Amino acid sequence: MTEGTGASRGVVALAALFGLAAVAAGAFATHGLKQKGLVEAAGWVETASRYQMWHALAMLLTAVLLPGARAVPWLFAGGIVLFSGSLYLLAAEGPRFMVFLTPLGGLLFLLGWTLFAFRAWRGSP
Repeated sequence: MTEGTGASRGVVALAALFGLAAVAAGAFATHGLKQKGLVEAAGWVETASRYQMWHALAMLLTAVLLPGARAVPWLFAGGIVLFSGSLYLLAAEGPRFMVFLTPLGGLLFLLGWTLFAFRAWRGSP
């Protein structure tokens, strides 16, 4: 991506920030939560950060390979916010109703991957 559109640059920037936050969250889980014996919370944060990183990378991949597939990275971003965000909040002893947002985020991930495959097969714009 040499000169992308404003939209693709925005996606790349957001994906980079999601990646940065995923690394920080993973480090916090390992060096903060586990050392304090908060194993369940550490597990939630590790899962959230792993999915966040994979989908941040998927956002980057979409921006580079299928710049016309504009909905795909936003489905991944929504999945990160709902799936990973709800797990982070649960680990921080947030409201228990957050557990219902996790599968909605997973659904957005699945929709993103489905649309990614469809657009790749069909050819993007």
